[in-house]
Amino acid sequence: MSKNIIIFCAHNDDNLFGAGGTMIKYAGEGLNIITVIFCYGESSHPWLKKHVTKEMRKKECKEANKIIGGGEIIYLGLKDPGMRDDIEKNKKTLKNKIRQTIRKYKPVKIFTHSSKDPHPDHKAVTNVLLEVLDKNEMKYDVYSYGVWNPIDIEQGKLPKLVVDISREYDTKLRALRCHKSQKITMVSLLWNVIRKDFSNGLKNNCRFAEVFCKIR
Repeated sequence: MSKNIIIFCAHNDDNLFGAGGTMIKYAGEGLNIITVIFCYGESSHPWLKKHVTKEMRKKECKEANKIIGGGEIIYLGLKDPGMRDDIEKNKKTLKNKIRQTIRKYKPVKIFTHSSKDPHPDHKAVTNVLLEVLDKNEMKYDVYSYGVWNPIDIEQGKLPKLVVDISREYDTKLRALRCHKSQKITMVSLLWNVIRKDFSNGLKNNCRFAEVFCKIR
């Protein structure tokens, strides 16, 4: 039986914001965490040359991945900014890469962005992933996580996966701190992520929890 988990995300730190505690927990249980990142986030520091920002963000992501016990990191190298347009422009090649990655690892679970996430790049990631799965009739359990969602948005009567991450929470925060270049994002986003994780914990009789919707 496969021991692989694949998490798809638009940017280097999205996986930690949305599912960091769960990835830490799964890695501790012996599962192999593969992270697929659509772009390098090179536009986050427009005053620097793109290759400088790219290498900086890759280094931060590698450090964070080591802390959570993650496995391979796969970059798809889409443009930033302009990721949505780049997805449409190179959709055939991109879909082939996604399909090949899934067939190679045969994951027990796939995680991706919530379709309700207000960030357009996040929605684009999930849309193209689901297109690949549906077109190729690939039957995998797919769970969505929120990043920029201001509140937890229930997606109808979709099944939920609740993961108690109380023991993993300090490690999640330590991994997020590896992304030192993302100070503005941390200030604007981290408080809401902590609030949601704490609220999810209260609802599920633990200190902190991450909650996912099963979308496939």
